[in-house]
Amino acid sequence: MEQSATLVSGGLVVTLENPNRIIPGGAVLIEGSGVRAVGELAQLEEDRPGARRLEFPGMLIMPGLINAHTHLYSSLARGMPFPSEAPSNFVEILERVWWRLDKALGQEAVYWSALVGLIDCVRRGATTVFDHHASPFACRGSLETIARAVEKVGLRACLSYEVSDRDGSSVAEEGILENRSFIEACAREQPEHLAASFGLHASFTLSDETLARCVEAADGAGFHVHVAEDRADLEHAMRHWGTSVVGRLSDRGVLGERTLAVHCVYIDEEDMEVLAGTGTPVVHNPQSNCNNAVGTADVLGMLAKGVVVGLGSDGFSAGPLDELRAANLLHKLVRRDPRVGTAEVCGMLLENNPRIAARFFRRPLGVLTPGAFADLVVVDYRPPTPIREDNFLGHLLFGIAGAPVDSVLVGGRVVLRSGRLPGLDEEEVLRRSAAVAAELWKEM
Repeated sequence: MEQSATLVSGGLVVTLENPNRIIPGGAVLIEGSGVRAVGELAQLEEDRPGARRLEFPGMLIMPGLINAHTHLYSSLARGMPFPSEAPSNFVEILERVWWRLDKALGQEAVYWSALVGLIDCVRRGATTVFDHHASPFACRGSLETIARAVEKVGLRACLSYEVSDRDGSSVAEEGILENRSFIEACAREQPEHLAASFGLHASFTLSDETLARCVEAADGAGFHVHVAEDRADLEHAMRHWGTSVVGRLSDRGVLGERTLAVHCVYIDEEDMEVLAGTGTPVVHNPQSNCNNAVGTADVLGMLAKGVVVGLGSDGFSAGPLDELRAANLLHKLVRRDPRVGTAEVCGMLLENNPRIAARFFRRPLGVLTPGAFADLVVVDYRPPTPIREDNFLGHLLFGIAGAPVDSVLVGGRVVLRSGRLPGLDEEEVLRRSAAVAAELWKEM
C-alpha cells in the first residue's frame, strides 16, 4: 500500500545538505515519517498530485534543530527562590540550588517540568533533545515519565538518568537500574522518536566501584556524562587518581563514539587527543558555562585535534540558535579575534549535532534529504537582503536566529502550527506547572 504523502511548501527551502541548497519556491515531499524528495514545488506537485498540502507562503523551511545536552527538569526553576547565601562557586551552585531541586522532585514534577521544557524547545525550533535527568528520590520510572511528555508534545529525545554516589549507594543502584531498564525498553520496542544513553553525573561524584557497575550495566550503550565542567572536577581526579578527568574516564572504559563528554572546560591537549582517539564527542554549552562562571572550553582547539564538538544548552535555554549566537560571540572574545568562531560554531550545530544524533537514531536528522526523518521547522523570516548558499550563515546568526518559529513537523507530524500546539491545552499546562512548582519550592 502506498504511504500517504504530504507536500510542505514555503518561500525558501534550506536543506543543510553538504553542500547546502537553498531552493526558492521549494517544497519537501514527506511519506510516513521520512523525507521522500526535496525540490521545486512544481516538480513535486507533478510527481504526487494527490499529496496533502501544507503551505507557508513567504516563510523559510529548514531542518529541525538538535540540542545535544539539556536538563528538562530545570524548567521549574525559573523564578525559584534563591538561597539566603548566594553561591560563590560552581560546587556551591550544585549544593545550594540544583541538588536541592533534584532531591525534591517527585514523578508529577518530573512530568510537568519535562512537558514545559519540551514546549519551550519546540517553540525555539529544537525537534531532537538529549536530556540528562536527575530525581534521586523519584528515580525508578522517571525516564518513562519523561518519555510520556516527549510523546505528548511530539518531539524526539535521547534520555538518560544521572547516576551519582552523592545520595548513597542504594540511590546510585536505583539510577543504574533505571538506565538499564530504559535502554532495554528502547532496544525491545525500537521507537523512532526515542533513544537511550546511560547517564552519569561527573567523575567527582562517582566512586570507582559505582563507575565499574555502570560500565558493566551499560553493556556498550554509551554514556552521557559531565566532564571537567569546573576546576573542582579536575582537582578531585588528580588528588584521588593522579590523572585528569578524561584520563580516568578513558581508563575505566567510559569513553567512546556513543559517549557524550559534556563541557570539557578543564582539559589539556593530551585529553583532547584521547577524546579524538576514542571518537568521543564533546558537547559545548556556552551560556551555562558563562552563567556558572566556570570558564570557557577550548572548542576551537578540540576541533583542530579532530574532536567532534556539538552544541547543547545544559538546561540554560531551550533554543539551539540562542546557544549558537552565544558561542559565536564568546569564542571571538576569548581569542580576541573577530575572524574566528563563526564557521566553527555553525558547524558544531549544523554538522556535528546531526553526526552525534546519527549514533542514536536510525535515520539522518538535521538535514532535508531523501531518507532523513521529516523533522522540519518553518520560520517566519523574510530576508531583507539576498540569501544564498554562500551567505546563509550570516542570515542564520543575524536574522533567522531571532525570527519567530511558526510551525514544526517531527516525523511528518505537525507538532506546532501557526504558533499553537495541536492537542495541547497550553493554558492548562501553565496552570498545572505553576502549581507543581510552588509545591516543589516548598519542599526545598
